Amino acid sequence: MQSPYAARTQREMTDVLMDPTASAPAIHYYMIRGGVDKKNITVWETGTVGGEYIKTYGHYHIGDVKETYTVISGDGIVILQVRAKDKNGVPIDDEIESFRAIRVKKGDAITIPPHAGHLGINIGSEWFVTLDDSIVNLGEKNAVSAPSHADYSQFKKLHGAAYYVVSKNGSPTLVKNPHYKKVPPAEIK
Repeated sequence: MQSPYAARTQREMTDVLMDPTASAPAIHYYMIRGGVDKKNITVWETGTVGGEYIKTYGHYHIGDVKETYTVISGDGIVILQVRAKDKNGVPIDDEIESFRAIRVKKGDAITIPPHAGHLGINIGSEWFVTLDDSIVNLGEKNAVSAPSHADYSQFKKLHGAAYYVVSKNGSPTLVKNPHYKKVPPAEIK
């Protein structure tokens, strides 16, 4: 069995940052994967990268995977975005049908619906820590940092989610990602 621990480095995160050239911590977040029998833990660093709050890479689930995140510590925002579909029902990566930026704090639980692209963001001054129930097969080749049920390619191609969450006068603010062709208006709730 491989180690259940992985860290997402600055080098790995440059694909999805608003400003990939900004100075940043060496590690953005840490993951401990529990496999089939245990839950998964993610721990975010504090701070910003070029004004953008520290976040996870972001991904869509492959298939009808639903998961629930429970906040153990800190303050954050969870992004949920659903792609528009063409006339054949195929998702259009750069067109977002619905977008939500949801504030969460210790004790909150949020369910990620199937087919919703998602990521977490630390907007506080302490570790942001979540526990999730996504089943990870630790026997996979890259199960800890890129499990097979998750597709990171759309976030990589479009340099992040439809909106970036940046610090403006010390408060989280949404900034539209210019790589998306169509996104609905959004606010942090």
